[in-house]
Amino acid sequence: MAKPSAKPRAPIWARPAPGTRRPRLTREQIAQTALAIADAEGFAAVSMRRVATALDAGTMTLYYYVKTKDELIALMDDAIMAEVVLPADQLPPGWRAGLTAIAHATRAAFVRHPWALYSLQGARIGGPNGMRHMEQTLAALDTAPLDVQGKLRALSIVDDYVFGHVLRVSEAWVHPVDHKVVASITAFFQAQLATGAYPHLSEMLGGDVLTSFSRIAHWLVEDTRFDAGLAALLDGLELQMRAAPPLSSPVPALAVASDARAEPPRRRVTGAAPRAASPARIADDTRVVASRAVRRAPRRRAPTGQ
Repeated sequence: MAKPSAKPRAPIWARPAPGTRRPRLTREQIAQTALAIADAEGFAAVSMRRVATALDAGTMTLYYYVKTKDELIALMDDAIMAEVVLPADQLPPGWRAGLTAIAHATRAAFVRHPWALYSLQGARIGGPNGMRHMEQTLAALDTAPLDVQGKLRALSIVDDYVFGHVLRVSEAWVHPVDHKVVASITAFFQAQLATGAYPHLSEMLGGDVLTSFSRIAHWLVEDTRFDAGLAALLDGLELQMRAAPPLSSPVPALAVASDARAEPPRRRVTGAAPRAASPARIADDTRVVASRAVRRAPRRRAPTGQ
């Protein structure tokens, strides 16, 4: 997890990039190099020295462009947000189609960087690509019959769903489980099911617990489940907008603009879904499903490295 420095500094975006005519490095190069290291070796491997080495530069040279580890993390976070922003000609019209396309782009970006949601918590916000993403999301919601508060709630609800899905998919990458642990958990489950105290679990898992874990893990990460859940969520938002409750409603789920009419249903656009999970990823997810059954306490986050 990203940790802020003891003495808060102004964000890197408030300082212009080094103004030499032909700078040796750019912020984009530095960010992409750091992302590549995190993708290949884990976030803990990212350090100023490691990034400088990968760029064939001295560590002090890197400090000329990036003053602190916090600034490096901010560059990484904003580089991921650049992957979330859709090209202008790929944002479909209508609030529902637009949110669907953005949700798919967000999911794809964080599945490509499965360590990011765990490790970049606490990173500075407000980078240029983060602002572009927010602007694009509000543009997608422009036709929705919602006031500002309702739009913020809608996009937050969609983000909660997307990030929750990504956390489940990426958990195996961040928290791998030993095969021996899986075998022990499987034996424990089988012994407990044999007592007859868990009829519903017995019906779901059947006789082969390990095979059932694998089947469930595959279902949890497949694209069709993500699409079905997102469609159900947007169906609910659309129904609330159509009901158009007054702003004085005691507990309004969404703040619906009082002078706007609900947008007619539009054809859903699913966008480009990420590639199907690999056999290795499915195997890792199988181990996570098994381990969750007996280990529910919060896990220790990976160290940030220096």
